[in-house]
Amino acid sequence: MKIIWLGHASFRIEIEDQVLLVDPWLEGNPMFPDDRRDEAITGATHILVSHGHQDHAVDAVALAQDLNIPCVGIYDLMSWWESKHEIATVGFNRGGTVKLGNVAVTMVAASHSSSMASANGPVYAGNEAGFMISGEGHTIYFSGDTDVMADMEIMQDLHAPDIGILSAGGHFTMDMKRTAYAADKFFNFKTLIPCHYRTFPLLEQSAEVLVKALPDVQVIEPQVLAPILID
Repeated sequence: MKIIWLGHASFRIEIEDQVLLVDPWLEGNPMFPDDRRDEAITGATHILVSHGHQDHAVDAVALAQDLNIPCVGIYDLMSWWESKHEIATVGFNRGGTVKLGNVAVTMVAASHSSSMASANGPVYAGNEAGFMISGEGHTIYFSGDTDVMADMEIMQDLHAPDIGILSAGGHFTMDMKRTAYAADKFFNFKTLIPCHYRTFPLLEQSAEVLVKALPDVQVIEPQVLAPILID
């Protein structure tokens, strides 16, 4: 398995027979090198979208059209995109599981908001969510944008993820301290990858607090387009 950070909260995950683009924000992402776009998207099979905010969803439709692959996410947003843009989608809801080839993806709760910009102001984009992504003997918890939630205890009981990709930049999501609390109290991760940080000065710039708080967890500060290999 390869987990490849594309900057901010965007990932390319190569797992089983799938190449998943998760919340891919490439155009205008200050962390992503424009001249490496093909490297990031080539071979992608599905696009997972956790919620409608522009730093997670703005490129999804165009990528689906360019690559001729489906978007996968909350039913409300997927249905709207399918009717408006004539792209293929897989719409489901929190608690539901879909099979993408040999990979199982379960949508789980997040505590955030979800809207999209329009000429008349923000419009509803379905509920925010996270994903449990299972394959190759591993389960990845991609938190999406969220705060700490008591629901995380249930997620651990039901899914037992060994890899966490958690928002940790603060201001809009958990900060490093709150992410460390969530990981310690609710989960038994072997590997933890923080995201949604370093993108702007407003966000946290280092995961040092997270590393120090979780000495028994492999906390990996990702580097853009540098593969993280999971056996």
